[in-house]
Amino acid sequence: MNGREAATSVAPIALEPTGPEQPPEPPPRQAAREPRRPAPDAPARTPAARRLPGAARRARLKEHEAALVGGYRELARLAYLVLPGGTDRHHRVLAAHAVVQQALRGRGQDGPPVDPSTGPYEGRAQEAVRLQVLRGALARPLRRRLLPLPRLWGLRLFTAAGSPEDLALDQELAWATPHTRAGYALRVLEGLPSDRVVALLDRAGVPDPGGALAEAERIHAGHRAAGRDLDRSPEFDPCAVRAQPTDLLRRRAKGRLLAAAAAAVLAAAVGLAPAQGPAPSAQRAGSAADPAGRALPPPRRAADDAWRQIARLDFGVWPARGDLTTDQALLGRAAAAWSGPAPQVRRTVEPGTPDGPPGAAQLLYAGRPDGAAVVVLYGEGRLARYTEGPQPELTLARADDADVTTAAALALTRTPEGARYLLAPWVDAADTRDLRTPDAAARPVPHPDGLTPPLALTADASCARRPVLQLRSSPVVAEQHAFLLADVGGLLPAHLTWTPPPDGTPARPPREATGPEALAAWARTSCGLPGAGPADAGPGTRALNTWAFATQQLPEGEGAATWVCVRRDRWDGGGSAATALLLPDPRRTAPEPLRTAGAPETRACSRFDQNVLAATWWRGRSGKSYLLMAGSRRLVSVSATGALTLPETRTPARALAVPGAGQGEVRLTGLLDTGARIGTLR
Repeated sequence: MNGREAATSVAPIALEPTGPEQPPEPPPRQAAREPRRPAPDAPARTPAARRLPGAARRARLKEHEAALVGGYRELARLAYLVLPGGTDRHHRVLAAHAVVQQALRGRGQDGPPVDPSTGPYEGRAQEAVRLQVLRGALARPLRRRLLPLPRLWGLRLFTAAGSPEDLALDQELAWATPHTRAGYALRVLEGLPSDRVVALLDRAGVPDPGGALAEAERIHAGHRAAGRDLDRSPEFDPCAVRAQPTDLLRRRAKGRLLAAAAAAVLAAAVGLAPAQGPAPSAQRAGSAADPAGRALPPPRRAADDAWRQIARLDFGVWPARGDLTTDQALLGRAAAAWSGPAPQVRRTVEPGTPDGPPGAAQLLYAGRPDGAAVVVLYGEGRLARYTEGPQPELTLARADDADVTTAAALALTRTPEGARYLLAPWVDAADTRDLRTPDAAARPVPHPDGLTPPLALTADASCARRPVLQLRSSPVVAEQHAFLLADVGGLLPAHLTWTPPPDGTPARPPREATGPEALAAWARTSCGLPGAGPADAGPGTRALNTWAFATQQLPEGEGAATWVCVRRDRWDGGGSAATALLLPDPRRTAPEPLRTAGAPETRACSRFDQNVLAATWWRGRSGKSYLLMAGSRRLVSVSATGALTLPETRTPARALAVPGAGQGEVRLTGLLDTGARIGTLR
């Protein structure tokens, strides 16, 4: 099971528009206003729309309406692809339909000149409607508008799960810019030629149409299988969706709350009397209001079994746990602390985390795990942990686009004994293991209701030990899926992965670091790479990957060494990387790696830059020194200047050893099979 499909589902619902007898009213002016295009480098404006006579306006509007209804499904797919991806597919589906339904030109204006369409639905009116849909999707965030139509109560909609290739494409597009998604939709879904895509993007207000198309072509090159079936994939079809009810218990409670609120308003109106200032009770109510004095809504809650029913797993499907979930005063103070800075609350914002008030927050935990009250809230891709001690504390951490691994645990408290973690509801088994001793067995960790005892998961000063969490998901999510999480000192642990050496096929993706080969590599890299390993990662770290990009037979018959690149990815999208040489370890003593280079801010060794080159001096048994060089799978030759001069030399095995002085700086250049040249990390 790929984690996308719900455990149970209902039959798909086909969403199609109905053609009204009269043209619909145009959307409000504010909702229909297009974003102002950048200046002074923006493309030239298209001619302004002119007002047509009444009869012509009505005819034009009917023509556009017919074009919209006739091509509704294709237009909805276009809007759905361009709209931001992420976890909230319900609002993405509704937003796609809203964009299409608001694409009719109001009042029958004659728009700018439109070229004949070359897409799947042709004609002047069809092209005009498609352009309006494109503009609307580029301008529309997934937030509530002044007139948020269409609306749906009592049901959640989401597109059906597609193939694993569709899932990978959806994740890639979620990270892309809206302009790139628009270029991809026009080029791949619509099948338009490049010049038509550039022209449409330009008329839609994209400042760099050529750059957007180039990035879209790069995405298409990496996902050709999904691109071939894009117009048939249920993953991207907002007109054939699956439905599930909202939280029925929460809906019932909300109804009772609304009835009680109405009674309270009526009672207050009867007893209302003028006053010169706020009553003392109103002044104390600031604990449940934001700094501006506005009342804060109570945190929402996910159903206990939401994670079993939803198509994606992240913090949004965690149920509310803890023994203080009904303490409304505590929850109000936590929500108020998050809504804005307060002098009495110490505020910590982890790197890369937006520091602003949330929208509708969700309650994940409220309890006293170690004496002090702790509340954990989630909203808008962020986590907030509120702790009431001698001085209240609030810690904010970024958690957008989390998944089954990165949303599997969070640190509730930290004491001298260690960190106490709250585990995701889909975690069946929890253990600790020491990365420094890969052959040692893992030790079980009790976790009643998802709460672990204090765990000492940080490395000591000598790094003789480097304990991590090993979790196993429920079979409902993925059968026999185990993964490692490392404590990096923040609210969220980092996901440890491993990329094995290349085998001649296209680059391998990272995999879980739980196998013998992966554990042996992490035993070497977990402490020996300053700035790249778990011991130096720090809060805000999302994942750490050890990539074995080459193996090399050492001179003088001293065995095979492994070249690795250890990458740290942060939640804000940035990251660092370091290359190292792992010398043979026949006695399995896990000697420190030989660090060769590093870069503090780079995308090297990520899926966006899979070309790497490294070199280091090494001395053999005879005392003779060699410059060892190696690169990733596309390396075909190297050259060097500096302490060692090397003309362009081919590297059939992607590695080379050249005798030399044994010291001094060497500047290395590698030639790839694409014709591009790369250097070592700096």
